[in-house]
Amino acid sequence: MTQSNLARHDLPQFYLLVALYFVQGIPVGLAFGTVPFLLKSMAKGMSFTSLGLFSMATYPYSLKILWSPVVDSCYSRRVGRRRSWIIPIQLLSGLMLWLLGHGITRGYIFDGVDDAFKPGASSSTTTAKLEHLDISSLAFYFGLLVFLCATQDIAVDGWALTILSRESLSYASTAQTVGLNMGYFLSFTVFLALNSPDFANKYVRSAPLPYGLVSLGGYLRFAGCVYVLVTMYVWFCVGEHPGSPKGRGVLPTVQRKLEETARQYNDDEEGTDDDEKTRSIAYIYACFWRVLKLRPVQTLVCVHLVSKFAFQCNEAATNLKLLEKGFKREDLAVSVLIDVPFEIVFGYYVAKWSSGTGTGTGSSSSSSSSGVLAPWVYGYLGRLAAAALGSFAVWLFPEDGQVTPLYFSLIVVQHLLGSFMSTVQFVGISAFHTRVADPLLGGTYMTLLNTVSNLGGTWPRLPVMWLINRFTVYRCQVTGQEVRGSPELCGSDSDSDATLVQDGYYVANGLCVVVGIAVYLWVVRPYSRTLQQLPVAAWRVRTEKRKA
Repeated sequence: MTQSNLARHDLPQFYLLVALYFVQGIPVGLAFGTVPFLLKSMAKGMSFTSLGLFSMATYPYSLKILWSPVVDSCYSRRVGRRRSWIIPIQLLSGLMLWLLGHGITRGYIFDGVDDAFKPGASSSTTTAKLEHLDISSLAFYFGLLVFLCATQDIAVDGWALTILSRESLSYASTAQTVGLNMGYFLSFTVFLALNSPDFANKYVRSAPLPYGLVSLGGYLRFAGCVYVLVTMYVWFCVGEHPGSPKGRGVLPTVQRKLEETARQYNDDEEGTDDDEKTRSIAYIYACFWRVLKLRPVQTLVCVHLVSKFAFQCNEAATNLKLLEKGFKREDLAVSVLIDVPFEIVFGYYVAKWSSGTGTGTGSSSSSSSSGVLAPWVYGYLGRLAAAALGSFAVWLFPEDGQVTPLYFSLIVVQHLLGSFMSTVQFVGISAFHTRVADPLLGGTYMTLLNTVSNLGGTWPRLPVMWLINRFTVYRCQVTGQEVRGSPELCGSDSDSDATLVQDGYYVANGLCVVVGIAVYLWVVRPYSRTLQQLPVAAWRVRTEKRKA
C-alpha cells in the first residue's frame, strides 16, 4: 500500500520542485491569463478570434514532446542530466522576461498597455494603440517564452522521478500543483490586482491616481530577476541527486542511479547498460515510438485529447464576458485571489487522496468511483458543473452594472468550484502519470503523457473562440442588417451603433457542456476504470523487450 504522507527525508527535494514549478508558472500565468485579460479589458473591441490567435502562444507547452527526447539524451555528465538543461534554460527565460519588460516599458512591444504609468497619456490613445496591436508579433514573443518554459518543464518532470524516493513519488504532482498555482496566480491574479488603479485607490492609497501599483513592464523585469535567483541556487547549492548522501559536491554516477531505479521497477537484479543508450537521441526517439505503440498509452492519449473540450469555453471566455458586461477588473481580481490559499491547501490533500485510492495501476477496483483515477473522474464532473454555472453567472449579471454582495458571492463560488476541480483533476492525473512512467525514460515518458493532457486543453481553444464569434449576432442600427462577430463590423467605431441580438458565448458554452456529458458517459467513466486496472508492466517498453 502506498503511504499517504510525504517522507521527511524528501522534504528538501519537494521544496526544490515547488520552487522550480513556481518559476515555470510565471510565464504560464502571463500567456494563459494576464495578456488575454489585459487585451479584452483595455481594448473592448478586441474580438474573440484575435484572442484565439494569441492563444497560439501557448501551443509550445502542448507540443514539447517533439523535442523532449533531445532534452533527455543530450547532457553533460559533469553538470548532471537535468541540471544541464534547467540552469541554462532558466537563465535564458530570466533574460527574456527582463528584455520583454524593457520593451513593453519603452513601447516597442505591447504598445499602450503601460501608458497609464506615463505622464500625458490619454485613454483614447491607449485604446487605439491596443485595438491596432499586432497580435501575431505579441503571440510570437510570448510563444518563445512559453517554449523556454516548456523545455524547463521537460527537465523538471524527469528530475522529479529520481530525486523523490518511491514512497513519496506521488507528491511530485503536489509540488507541481502548488508551485505552478503560486506562479500562475502571482502573474495573473496578484498582478492584475496590483496593476489596477481602482484596486490601488480603493484598498491602498489615500489619494487616487490614474495608474496601479505595478506596471506590466516592471513586473516582467522583477520576474526575470526571480528566475535568475532561483537558477543561482540550483547552480551553486544543489547537486544532480540532492536526496543522496553525496547530493552536494561530488555527485553519484548516473549509472548507479539508473541501476537502482531499474531494479525498483523490474523484478530482477540485473545490471543495465541503458545509461549509455539514453545518451543517444536516436535511442530515445525509438523508445518514444515504442511507448506510443503501447495500447494503454494510445487509449490514454485519445482520452486526453477529448476530455477537456467541455471546459474550454468557460475557462477561456467566462471572465472575459464578465468584463465585457461591466464587471470591474479589481473585483474580478479579488474574486480569483480568494482562490489562492484554497489551491495550495487543496493540492496537498488531493495528493493524499490520490495516494490512498489504491496501490496504483493494477488495482482490482471495478468502478471508476474508486481507484487511482477516482479524483480525476470526480474532478471532471465538478468542472462540468462549473462550466454550466459560468453561463448562469454571466446571464445573471445585473443590468445596471451594480454588483451586489450576493452576486459577487456567486462569482466567487463559480471560480472556486472550477479551480478546485481543475486542481483535483490535475493532481490526480499527474499522480497517475508518475506511477506508470518509466523512470529510465524520465522526461520523455512524463512529457508525452503531460503533453497530450495539455494538448487536450489547448487545441479546442481556437475553435471555441471562433464558435463564440460565429454565433454572436449584432443588428446594425443604421442599416438594420445583422452581422456575425463584433459590433465593429457595422462600419462604426461606436458600439452603441449596434445591438446584440444573440450572444455566441451561451451557444458555444452550451455546446461544450453537452459534448462534455457525452464524453463522460462514453469515454471518461468507462476508460478510467479500464486504465487503472492495468498492471505497471503494461506501460513499460523494457518489460516487453526482455520477454521477447
